[in-house]
Amino acid sequence: MWRALPADETRDRLLLAALPHVPFDGWSDTALTTAAAELELEPEAARNAFPGGPVALVIYHAAYADRRLEEALKETDLAELKVRERIAHAVRLRLGQNAAHREAIRAALPILAQPANGPHALISLYRTVDTIWFATGDRTTDFGFYTKRALLAGVYLSTLLYWLNDSSEGSQASWAFLDRRIADVMRVQTVRARLARFRPPELGLLRRLREAARAAADPMQTRAGTDRP
Repeated sequence: MWRALPADETRDRLLLAALPHVPFDGWSDTALTTAAAELELEPEAARNAFPGGPVALVIYHAAYADRRLEEALKETDLAELKVRERIAHAVRLRLGQNAAHREAIRAALPILAQPANGPHALISLYRTVDTIWFATGDRTTDFGFYTKRALLAGVYLSTLLYWLNDSSEGSQASWAFLDRRIADVMRVQTVRARLARFRPPELGLLRRLREAARAAADPMQTRAGTDRP
């Protein structure tokens, strides 16, 4: 499993201080320097903490959220839950932990959608779904390792987009949507078998997730792009 980025007290504090400003200033140097001022840090020190600019701050936020999710799941008794229930619980927890920063997450999507940031976005998505599967007890090492993550990536992204526009009390509409999406995947019993037999051509999300897994496992690549943003 790819572990989330190591905890860094300075970057954690800067991130948490910047988040309330993102809905107004975006993921920007302004939000970061404002956070630095509140923490009585020099602006240059804040920029040095995230030399990759706004996308580095966005990716670090995602990694920070993955870390919080993994810690919370360690405190949760999942033994009596079915696999689909564990996954649904983890996705709800991941989104629910960030409910106070919904607008910041919405503002991050256009940044991640930029072509130049595609590799960072894919690695970030891979880390999230990998964290969910690993933390809920999956130890798959065969081809199913990638199919599970590809399927969950689709469920997670569609639920995230629904959740961003959900005004229902307690996000109940989002959780119902999540349950339907998981049920849809579970009903398509032949998908995994077809993917397991699928080799060439190496196309689509499955190939990209494998590339992301390799990139995340390569310290030279990941640390240049995300671990040292």
